[in-house]
Amino acid sequence: MTSIFRDNLLKDKVAFVTGGGSGIGRRIAERFAEHGSKVVLSGRKQEKLDDAARSIRAAGGTAETARLDVREYESLEAALQKTREQFGEIDILLCAAAGNFPALVSGMSANGFKAVIDIDLLGTFNTCRAAYPHLRKPGASIISISANHATMPIAWQSHVCAAKAGVELLTKTLALEWGPQGIRANCITPGPTDDTEGMRRLAPTEEARRAVERNVPLRRFGTKEELADLALFLCSDAASYITGAVYVSDGGQSLCRTGAVAAAAL
Repeated sequence: MTSIFRDNLLKDKVAFVTGGGSGIGRRIAERFAEHGSKVVLSGRKQEKLDDAARSIRAAGGTAETARLDVREYESLEAALQKTREQFGEIDILLCAAAGNFPALVSGMSANGFKAVIDIDLLGTFNTCRAAYPHLRKPGASIISISANHATMPIAWQSHVCAAKAGVELLTKTLALEWGPQGIRANCITPGPTDDTEGMRRLAPTEEARRAVERNVPLRRFGTKEELADLALFLCSDAASYITGAVYVSDGGQSLCRTGAVAAAAL
C-alpha cells in the first residue's frame, strides 16, 4: 500500500528500529525506508531481520540489520555505535520490541511476568538510554509502541498492562528531560491490529475476532499500514512541536472501556 504522504519525507534521515523483523515494527520500518530513511533493523531472530532487510532493499531502500536482545544493554550500545559510525547521527528511534502471552495472574509465574516487563519496559529504557549519545540534537524523534493495556485493564494481560503503563510514563518523562536538547518522544497506542502475532494469540478464532470487533466502534481491526503512516507523521517535520503525546489508533475501542470483558471471554 502506498503512503498518503509526499515522497521522500525522510530523505537522508537515519532510523534505528527495535522489533524490526516482524509485525508493526517491520511495517513502520518499511514505511520509513519508502520515504528515504536509512533503516537499521534490530531483533532477536536473524532470519526475520534478513527477510525484512531484503524486502526494503528490493524496493530500493537502504537497510542493515543488528541481531540483539533489548534486555541486554551492551548489545544495544554496540549496535547503536555501529549505526552512528556507518550512517551518522540517529534521527529516528522506534521502540517496537514487545512480548506477550495470555495468562491469568493466578496462573502466571514470576519469571513469565518479568519477561514481558523486561522486554517491553526495560527494553524501551535500554534502547533510549543507549541511543542518547547518538541521537541528533536537536531534531531526533523517539516513538515507542504502547497498547490500550496501559490505561485499560484487560484480563489475562496483567504483565502487558503493567509494562505498557510504564512505557507511556517513561516516554513522557523523556519528553520532559530531553526536550531541552531538541529530542521529541511520543507513543503510538494501537488497538486490535490485523496480521500481528499479538492478535493471533489474543483472538485465535473467528468467534474471538468477532467479539473484539464488537467492542470497537469502527467495527474492524486496524492495519499496520495505518500505524506506519501515524509513525511517519510523528517523526516528520509536520509534528515538530509534538512531544510527550500518546496517539491512540484503536478505532475507538478505548472509549468503550470494554476490552476487559472482551478479553475475559476468550
